[in-house]
Amino acid sequence: MSGHVTYPFSYIQISKSGMAATSATTFSIGSAVSVGSRGSRLPQTKPSAARFASRNSLTSFSGLKAATSMICETEASFVGKESSAALRGSFAPKVQKANQGSGYGLQPVASYKVAILGAGGGIGQPLALLIKMSPLVSTLNLYDIANVKGVAADLSHCNTPSQVLDFTGPSELGNCLKGVNVVVIPAGVPRKPGMTRDDLFNINANIVKTLVEAVADNCPDAFIHIISNPVNSTVPIAAEVLKQKGVYNPKKLFGVTTLDVVRANTFVAQKKNLKLIDVDVPVVGGHAGITILPLLSKTKPSVTFTDEEVEQLTVRIQNGGTEVVEAKAGAGSATLSMAYAAARFVESSLRALDGDGDVYECAFVQSDLTDLPFFASRIKLGRNGVEALSPSDLTGLSEYEEKALEALKPELKTSIEKGIALVQKQPVTA
Repeated sequence: MSGHVTYPFSYIQISKSGMAATSATTFSIGSAVSVGSRGSRLPQTKPSAARFASRNSLTSFSGLKAATSMICETEASFVGKESSAALRGSFAPKVQKANQGSGYGLQPVASYKVAILGAGGGIGQPLALLIKMSPLVSTLNLYDIANVKGVAADLSHCNTPSQVLDFTGPSELGNCLKGVNVVVIPAGVPRKPGMTRDDLFNINANIVKTLVEAVADNCPDAFIHIISNPVNSTVPIAAEVLKQKGVYNPKKLFGVTTLDVVRANTFVAQKKNLKLIDVDVPVVGGHAGITILPLLSKTKPSVTFTDEEVEQLTVRIQNGGTEVVEAKAGAGSATLSMAYAAARFVESSLRALDGDGDVYECAFVQSDLTDLPFFASRIKLGRNGVEALSPSDLTGLSEYEEKALEALKPELKTSIEKGIALVQKQPVTA
């Protein structure tokens, strides 16, 4: 684990009484924390929680009464036992030194600007709330074509460091993006019962194309997180736009597939009666239907699945979005879990930008792991974006996974080419 300390997005846990006079503040870290020497396998992508509080630290962020203790909690978080021990080893000396000195404890510095494009929607609103809770964010810019002013006003009352600004309509999009470090794009229409992600293409493809053109013009060096479906096509669309604008950096363009990992970990833990904190399932391929391939044979901790369990879990993970769409009966899609997963990926990006050397997530990126130009796999994130892919993820697969990998490639290839073709037919203005 690097010596640099960062604090990902926060879920402030109130004491049982629910009163503000709680004795500590808890930050739930929504991304990977790894320890030790490098191996062929990327560390588990699991969040953790660290509660710290020396007398005067964090009060300006949380508004809660702080104590003089520091506890690394594992039961209520997602980090493994080894990582938890490393957290203790890394944080404790700093807390002790701070307490011996000025009386101030670990104090995160809010220094990054994040923009959410589509902040008034079903994903955008809860995502904005979660990002507002990050102590690393100094400015949160919210953009939508309508109904964003009220969202910004509401969020601005939360006593966390970031300033919230609202931007409405195309005329204000450029100002929203000036100087931004991370751009998150959940804009577009949601899936409804009976719709596939491809059904969304004709609407969402042009929305993403337009927004990424503005990103290219105003903050070409930003990390770009694409949430708008179909991700298998919208990421290639974004790449083509950036290429035509002459600012494409493949290391900084991401299709957010974190929700597939979140679902895989959750469903496997439930199925095998495991502690969710210990479970890590890599998910590769794409972000729609059969292109989503959970590598159950590589589940950590090692666990045995029957052929029937592999089939059932794989299909459920692939159809997780449809499960929610049908349960909401036309009232929406998977907005809350998607916002949670997206916030986790945003926080991972912020940690990487802030110099944390041990940040790992799954994402749909430009890749040479297969013969496809884009592919979802585990990646290492750094200050400049993607630092490394994980070739070992695709070695030693089960027979079922090998067949599924070959089966997904034609569909994923078609989706990628569909996105590329859209931009080539409708060139952007350089």
